[in-house]
Amino acid sequence: MFVRAKKSGRYEYLQVVRNTRVGPQVHQEVIATLGRLDVLQKTGELDALLSSCSRFADQVAVLDAVRDGRLAPAEALRTGPPLVFERLWQEAGLPDILRGLLADRRFEFPVERAVFLTVLHRLFDPGSDRAAEVWRDGYALDGMEGLDLHHLYRAMAWLGEELPADEQRHATPFAPRTTKDLIEEALFARRRDLFSTLDLVFFDTTSVYFEGEGGETLGQYGYSRDHEPDCKQMVVAAVLDGEGHPLCCELWPGNTTDVKTLLPVVDRLRGRFGIRSVCIVADRGMVSEDAIRGLRAEGRDVRFILGMRLRRCKEVRDEVLSRAGRYQEVRGPREQSKDPSPLKVKEVWVGDHRYIVCLNEEEARKDARDREAIVASLRDKLTHGEKSLVGNRGYRRFLKTTGGHRFAIDEAAIEAEARTDGKWVLRTDTDLGAAEVALKYKELWRVEQLFRSIKSILATRPIYHKCDETIRGHVFCSFLALVLLKGLYKKLEARGWSVEWERLKRDLDELQRFVIETRGNRLLVRTAPKGDAGKALQAVGVALGPVIRLCEGDPQ
Repeated sequence: MFVRAKKSGRYEYLQVVRNTRVGPQVHQEVIATLGRLDVLQKTGELDALLSSCSRFADQVAVLDAVRDGRLAPAEALRTGPPLVFERLWQEAGLPDILRGLLADRRFEFPVERAVFLTVLHRLFDPGSDRAAEVWRDGYALDGMEGLDLHHLYRAMAWLGEELPADEQRHATPFAPRTTKDLIEEALFARRRDLFSTLDLVFFDTTSVYFEGEGGETLGQYGYSRDHEPDCKQMVVAAVLDGEGHPLCCELWPGNTTDVKTLLPVVDRLRGRFGIRSVCIVADRGMVSEDAIRGLRAEGRDVRFILGMRLRRCKEVRDEVLSRAGRYQEVRGPREQSKDPSPLKVKEVWVGDHRYIVCLNEEEARKDARDREAIVASLRDKLTHGEKSLVGNRGYRRFLKTTGGHRFAIDEAAIEAEARTDGKWVLRTDTDLGAAEVALKYKELWRVEQLFRSIKSILATRPIYHKCDETIRGHVFCSFLALVLLKGLYKKLEARGWSVEWERLKRDLDELQRFVIETRGNRLLVRTAPKGDAGKALQAVGVALGPVIRLCEGDPQ
């Protein structure tokens, strides 16, 4: 229903009109003619009419008053994050899973709520866990009353708590089974029943450093991917299923080498998730001949796609890279048909070892340019008797000694290096075609993306906690945050929406509700969703209530 001015002859007449649908057509029906517009304006009848109507339009009046600063909210809370992620939390089944595990425990606070608060805080205000208690006060969160910081720490400790000795069957040599393991297994059981089986997994590791001792066993000195060698480290491994869903995370002392982790993780996956046959995709840091022999051992129905070290593996260096053969072009589903530099692959057999050589010609040209620049600089330094850069690894690999302290360019090393330009090599025992093997390996970027999210978006590092249990719980809360985030993006992608997280986070944070006191009433007013917030709400199936309504009791 609306008001319009309709011209008839010399004059305009004010009419009340409504749209009515007759079949596929929409028609305008005049409900009433209020009179000549000029007369209504001259006599003041129009202003009187509008004033009279406004008494019945509290929504407009209140919103205008708030916008103009004539009414100040008595209470203001952000609602976007809880609305979206509470729905995802429920859909994942996490409340039921946590409460089921807590059935025989006697905590005096709602542990499930404490875990959800920690997870939500990790998503929207990553950083110190200490800030979560204060951060909570600005959000419309249900069931959080009475939660203090020590409750959050106790909840994290419970997540990382070791299970009894009779439940340690699938522990690794590096870490015991804990409460978080049971949650991961329950989450997988729900997804397996609803969506898929586990026939392909991606596995990779990273390191997280500590400020302090790093718990009783987890904090150890080791290789730091964060370039913090003076800090104690912890190894964090992530396993994703074939659809990119986080499956589980593993936590080991910082001095655990990657090559020692592959077989224990494979055996643990098979035991924990009840899988019979699986193909594991892992990066070159996991690979050794012992590990490959272990994967192929009788009793392990495990296939593999493994990245190989080009320079350290003699068979790859001397045999695989020197074999001639025709490359075939590979274009994955995400790559455009007009990609100027598609991936190329060829198959090489050395005995019963099957290798897939992958080539990106654009990367090959870049590698060649970089090497030529290094060698040219090195030749110049040697011509002028400059030996100061000989200790640099980038230069040293292209040098050889010619007697005494004399150096010369190693042309054979340059030629050997050129054979690796733009290439990576995979070893596999699958029956998949060469192109499919390469594309599966390329999907390992999902794990790398997960680690970037853990370290940047969720600010997991550095870790200040002092107990192993709390450290495990701290990292696992980040893992649960990523489970929810993956669930949200799956729903957004199903609708064809591509949304950047930082922008979405900002838009959700701007969705608020206010309590306004006016004319003796308490009114609950909400803001309209902006930007990508509306997409997120639609994707998870949350319908917003009226913009303004009477507040009865505590606002919900």
